[in-house]
Amino acid sequence: MTGAQWLLELVLVGLLAATLVHAIRLERALGVLKRDRAVLESLVAGFNDSTRQAESGVARLREAADGAGRHLARQIEQVRRVEGDLGFLIERGDGLADRLDALVRAARPLSAGAPVAGSVAAAAQPVVAPDTPPPRSQAERDLLQALRLAR
Repeated sequence: MTGAQWLLELVLVGLLAATLVHAIRLERALGVLKRDRAVLESLVAGFNDSTRQAESGVARLREAADGAGRHLARQIEQVRRVEGDLGFLIERGDGLADRLDALVRAARPLSAGAPVAGSVAAAAQPVVAPDTPPPRSQAERDLLQALRLAR
């Protein structure tokens, strides 16, 4: 063998050694890539599971919101019915209050001008039933007198 052949073979051996080093590095990189791919696949599977759970949660939330909306609509309907009843009762109460006010106003001149048993103290005290406690204010006395006159 000549010197040129030896040199050529040494260059070939060097190139083969460099190729072998690169092949080992590439094999290690591929091993890491395979491991990372398995991790990536498990992450994708977990993401898919989370997405399915979120979709089912949204569906349950939508059902709950629909149920709450129907319940709220029923309550609003009941409130509207009661609102009408209350309006009617308020109108009747206003009418009764007006009548009572008119009776009280009519009774005031009568109670002020008609002394009972000839004394001023007796005129200030209206006659009440024995089981009724004595009135504590002028307004109560006027109310009782108006009620007696309304009979």
